[in-house]
Amino acid sequence: MTIGGTAFSIVFGLIAALALRKRFPGRTFVRASVLLPYVAPVVAVTFVWEIMLSPQFGVANDWGQRFLGWDRPIAFLSQREYNLWGLDIPMALITVIAFEAWRYFPFAFLFILARLQAVPHELEEAAVVDGAAPTQLFRHILLPQLGAVIALLSVLRFIMTFNKFDDVWLLTGGGAGTQVASVRVYEFLTSRLDIGAAAAQGLVLAAALVILLVIYLRFFAPRVEDES
Repeated sequence: MTIGGTAFSIVFGLIAALALRKRFPGRTFVRASVLLPYVAPVVAVTFVWEIMLSPQFGVANDWGQRFLGWDRPIAFLSQREYNLWGLDIPMALITVIAFEAWRYFPFAFLFILARLQAVPHELEEAAVVDGAAPTQLFRHILLPQLGAVIALLSVLRFIMTFNKFDDVWLLTGGGAGTQVASVRVYEFLTSRLDIGAAAAQGLVLAAALVILLVIYLRFFAPRVEDES
């Protein structure tokens, strides 16, 4: 969940930032609306997703049966596995990952858009004059400028998603194959009253996050050159 939620939130944030960086009528309103998933209360958005994905009266299953030919409703949040084209996919886990990507891509959008606004226009204009295609412009001009921001976002989102509890608990309660580490610590502490096991798993989580932070500081953090 951590890897998928982090990767997709950054990819969606990058796509949104590239799409909304140019001027067009209503750009301010569209940019503000993009932030809605991130600023809305988590209880409200999880409730909307539960209703939307409900097997009984959810709009997702209704449209799926009408337009996609589903033969039966899909329990997105309570079905552990779903057979698709002969493959058993973890339905509830994929749904949680999709929710994480949707809810937190505005966070990446803000960082990436701010960096894109600082890219000198002369670089892009020179590349266009030299005949660079849009894909070449992105690969050779924009992407190198975004490298440090994407690395920072990867670390921040990985830490935030690795510790995520409220989203998963409100959506699935940790069931159907979505018992992430933080939910397991909570269940050890409250359901089993095993304080030792909860503390041990909490320390393992902390150690993993410290290792990730050290990797970022060692390889990705910007360095200040000594002028002396």
